[in-house]
Amino acid sequence: MNFSKQPISATIGQQIINSNCKNILDLNKAEIISLFKYYGVLLFRGFTTDTSIFREFTNLFSTDFLDYAGGAFNRRVINGDKTILSVNDYQFDIKLHGEMYYQKQIPLMLWFFCAHPASENGETTICDGRQFFAALSDELKSLFLQKKLKLTVLMDKAEWQKKYKTDDINTLKEICNHNYTYLHIYPDKSICIEYIFFAVSTSKCGKYQAFINSLLPTMQLNPQVLKFEDDSEIPAEVIAELNLIAEKLTTNITWQIGDILMIDNTRIMHGRRAFTDDKREIYIRLCSPAFDG
Repeated sequence: MNFSKQPISATIGQQIINSNCKNILDLNKAEIISLFKYYGVLLFRGFTTDTSIFREFTNLFSTDFLDYAGGAFNRRVINGDKTILSVNDYQFDIKLHGEMYYQKQIPLMLWFFCAHPASENGETTICDGRQFFAALSDELKSLFLQKKLKLTVLMDKAEWQKKYKTDDINTLKEICNHNYTYLHIYPDKSICIEYIFFAVSTSKCGKYQAFINSLLPTMQLNPQVLKFEDDSEIPAEVIAELNLIAEKLTTNITWQIGDILMIDNTRIMHGRRAFTDDKREIYIRLCSPAFDG
């Protein structure tokens, strides 16, 4: 092993820590992949990195990089590379979620890079969806295993063109069809999209279940768009219990310059603490693993 390691916290992940001034590009790929498959989230710390090295390192382990078309937020492109995006357009806190779980096709893997941490606060939060599911009461487990959620969003023409990065209505139809999303187009070219999903996902191997979805930030930022599939409201006490579990299980990533975070987006939820420092610069890449498992 050409690095040292220690847990990110008592409950989640591993830190891959530089030893003997090791070049991050020379780390043993097989060992990193093995650790990632087991833990679901790795934090690389103490290596000499920049945006170019971040791109090169993530390319070693990943494929099918996405440009965030259909994403919920505005994200600034970094150095002209549409697959490297800033996550600093807003400074409020964002609750735990799986990335882009408001559509069928999700990035299976996420990478974060700390170009500059906030002077205080602004931590990225992480939580294992397996642990979250295990912490649910029996009543909530039964509820979310039986009842689907329904996301309904209205957008005018300018909004959907910006969100989906196209002005072609046929391309929009293809995107929605690919994502199992119902699309209604109005005469003025405004639209309504409807996506139905479970809050709990079963692993490909079928051995475990994970609570991973976009429920908490949606109820935080835009609650009127999310209900159960039968159009019944999600009770306030359910959201309160979920937020309580989230805070108990959340681990904060207190960023250091050059840190790289590797996340399994089928298992690990992430979020963010609020911050006020305009110099905070955290970048993200959305992709799939270039290895099996």
